[in-house]
Amino acid sequence: MIVAITGGTGFIGQRLVQRHVARGDEVRILSRRSPVNAGLADSVHWFKGDLGSSDNLHAFVDGVDVLYHCAGEIRNPLLMEALHVAGTARLIEAATGCIGRWVQLSSTGAYGGHIRDGVVDEQTPLNPIGAYEVTKVKSDELVTNASLNGAFQHTVLRPSIVYGASMPNQSLYGLISMINRGWFFFIGKPGTSANYIHVDNVIDALLLCGSLPQANGQVYNLSDYCTMENFVTNIAEFLNRSVPEARVPEWPVRMMARLLGVVPHMPLTQARIDALTNHVRYSTTKIESELGYRHSLSMKKGLRDLVEYWLFQRK
Repeated sequence: MIVAITGGTGFIGQRLVQRHVARGDEVRILSRRSPVNAGLADSVHWFKGDLGSSDNLHAFVDGVDVLYHCAGEIRNPLLMEALHVAGTARLIEAATGCIGRWVQLSSTGAYGGHIRDGVVDEQTPLNPIGAYEVTKVKSDELVTNASLNGAFQHTVLRPSIVYGASMPNQSLYGLISMINRGWFFFIGKPGTSANYIHVDNVIDALLLCGSLPQANGQVYNLSDYCTMENFVTNIAEFLNRSVPEARVPEWPVRMMARLLGVVPHMPLTQARIDALTNHVRYSTTKIESELGYRHSLSMKKGLRDLVEYWLFQRK
């Protein structure tokens, strides 16, 4: 099998490359970075360039069985439209009629942060908020429309917050640090949701999306779930710290966050309060029933590995 991966040196993409190499597949990567010190096998075919300006896109995708579009800009909102929308459009133009299936890595952020309770599944209306989420949904729509017009097969995977060693998302490391220092407290009513998914499980799901015929034309949500109380308890135990018990009402915390919002590097933002007080659960029924997906790594094992990595980095 020949696979092509955008974002192949990123947090998720690099692990996807390693998995396909281990399976004996021919792997192509499009990246602006040099292959030096990337930690990837010598057998990987490196195409230097980016989706915004490269003229090498056709060579990158020509004859590919599965194209994984994992490239994403998570830090600079000014670059998101160019990469997620214009870049995807250029890649679609190059890939039309040249590939078997396009696997689009999206996000549960497509459903919007306004949903505070209940179950979100693939039938939930999209309502993205924020530059990242809005541009990713536009990218998803471009791919879906191209597929419906016969350009290629496609599947969209929408994971919740992806975690694992070396993850770029620093919010979980901040949570671990707060628990380690004894500063963490719960906000609002008990039973809030911790919707995360380990990167190894995301790779498993991507492989299913790229290989199974029944995945063609489908959208799948992917998340693991436990209550925030269990989530924090596991982290505290792996740190050998006391399990936090303090709890404060939501409204005064939000008020304080608004008043102190102008303070640089203020850890308690409205977005983090939202994450610590939501009761939403993302259903994985569809990907489990249609593709036979099961978590290969439990939340507890994933958190243990993450805490061990965090402790090692502090030495």
